[in-house]
Parts: sequence; structure tokens; C-alpha cells
Amino acid sequence: MAEATDNNNKIGIKKDEEMKPWEQHSAVISIPRYDYKAPNSFLHRSFSGFLITCPIKREKSATKEAMSILDKYLKSTTTCITKEEDVHQNAAPKRRKVVVNETEQESIIDIENKILDEPTDARDVSEGSPKSVTNTERSDPLSLVKLTRSGLILLTFSGTVCPNVVDIVSNIMQSLESGSVKAPLWCHRILPIQTTCILSEKEVCTLVSKLVADFMNNEGKELARPVKFAVGYNRRGIEETELKGANSDLNAVALLDRSKCFQVVAAAVKTVVSDSVVDLKCPELTVLIEVLPISAIPKGSPVVAVSVLPQKLIMTKPRLCIKSLVPDTKPNK
Repeated sequence: MAEATDNNNKIGIKKDEEMKPWEQHSAVISIPRYDYKAPNSFLHRSFSGFLITCPIKREKSATKEAMSILDKYLKSTTTCITKEEDVHQNAAPKRRKVVVNETEQESIIDIENKILDEPTDARDVSEGSPKSVTNTERSDPLSLVKLTRSGLILLTFSGTVCPNVVDIVSNIMQSLESGSVKAPLWCHRILPIQTTCILSEKEVCTLVSKLVADFMNNEGKELARPVKFAVGYNRRGIEETELKGANSDLNAVALLDRSKCFQVVAAAVKTVVSDSVVDLKCPELTVLIEVLPISAIPKGSPVVAVSVLPQKLIMTKPRLCIKSLVPDTKPNK
């Protein structure tokens, strides 16, 4: 028996050793696989999601942590949407009922009571299980996009209907400040990405104008005049030389210059809010432009994330950026 056990152990060790690195990791930590269709999709449509910063070589741990954090707030959002859809679907048949007399009314009530007494599973099967399909679609709304830079994680919504990413990050920070949620170990910052586009002056102006107009129609109504705003720009080491190629766009190369990008974004803000001034110390709204280092993006077609954020999510010292999830991101010595 002892020899048989030793042989089984040896066989088990060989199997473990023969496992691929991804299989060994997925056996311990469950994280989504990369969406390799994303690079082509970013060139044809816009996405919303989250850009997360983390320590270098800790991307997998940070991905698992980020998914667990975001899942809590995404569940509450999808629950509200599901309830509204269910109420709308249940209310629709009632508006179509026509009652001629009391006898027909009694028969209709009897039929409705029989339907309500049926098991839920039976109704789902007879109706083609729309609820089960909906739950399957919403079970994994976020896709993991592969990046060329370490210390960054990009999660995007794969569906067309997306929740309010700014509200989700606001709720996370509020929970951390109140102490109801433990501070994350690996995720340093979560930038809510409201939309993306190819780095061109026309598209950046259009998206910034739209997001600023939406901001002013909601939170901006209570702001004093003139409105103070700031522009943050980050390209994380992406240089002009990386854009040189057969499909390179001179406009995109010019926008990689920080001062040029500031001019374009500031002009778009002033087009929407004429009585606005730049204030880097205490901005009431901040436009953040982030060049996304997406893997396999064609040369000359850089993609940027655009977000317009309120003052409560922004820190200005030592630099203008999204607030940190933890007070001190430096490891203790």
C-alpha cells in the first residue's frame, strides 16, 4: 500500500509539473482571460470601464482584487436595472386588457391566478427562459484588455448598456473613507473611463464637449461662476516615435504633445461653458485624458480614455490625478 501511495504521489507531481503556467495560476486565482478582439473593437466604437494602477508584476493579484471590489457595486446596479425591466414587463400586459362584462372579467382573473400559481421554472421554459439568458449576459460584464505597460489593468464593459462608472468609483471611495470596506492591497487607483476614442482633435473635442455638457446639466447646476476647471493628461511613456508607421496620423502625433492637448481640451470646455477659467489648485470639474497602451493596436492609431470628473474624486498634489484608494501606496520598510 505504501508503494502504491508513493507511486500515486509521483504521478500527481508529474501532472502538476506538466501543467501550463496559466493552468497553475487559474487553479488558485480565478481571473478573466484577455479579450483579444478588443484592439480592433476600440478602433470602431467607444468603451467605458476602469483603468487600474497597481505594483509592477502584481497585475494578476490586482485583477482578482479589482474584480471582487467592482462586483459588489455592479450587482447593486444590475439589480436595480433588472427590477425596473421586470416592473415594465409585468405592467405592459395589464394595459392591453379589455373587459367587456363581469363574466369575462371573472374568467380573466381566474386565468391570471392560475398563471401566477405556476412554478417559476415552468413559466421561464414556456417563455424561452428570457431571465436565464439575461443573467448569463450579466454574469461577466467586464472584459480584460491586454496592455503593453506593466502596473496597469484595463477592464471594459463588453455590452452596449453600461452603468455609471463615475458613480461606482465614488461609492467605492465613500465606502473606504467611512471604513465600511477594507483598503485594497494591490489596487492603488481606479480611474473611471466614461468613453474612448482614437486620438484625433475632432473626436477628442466632440467627446469632451458632450461629457462637459452632461456634467453641467447635472452636477454643474450648483457650481458658482466662473466655473473652475483643470485638464489632466497622461501618456505613460508612449512617445511620438511609437506612432511612426505607414498609418501614422500627424494630428495624433501633435496631440501627444502635452501643451497641444491642453489647448484642444480647454477650447472644447470653453465652447460649452463660456464663463470658465483654469484653476489647477481647486478645480470644480476635471477633464482627464489618458492614452491607453493597448496591445496590438495598429501604429498611428492611439486610443485615449476621456473622463470628466467632479472635485470629490480629484487630488491636485503632488500632481493632478484621480484620488488614491489608500492613503500611502508605498510599501512599508
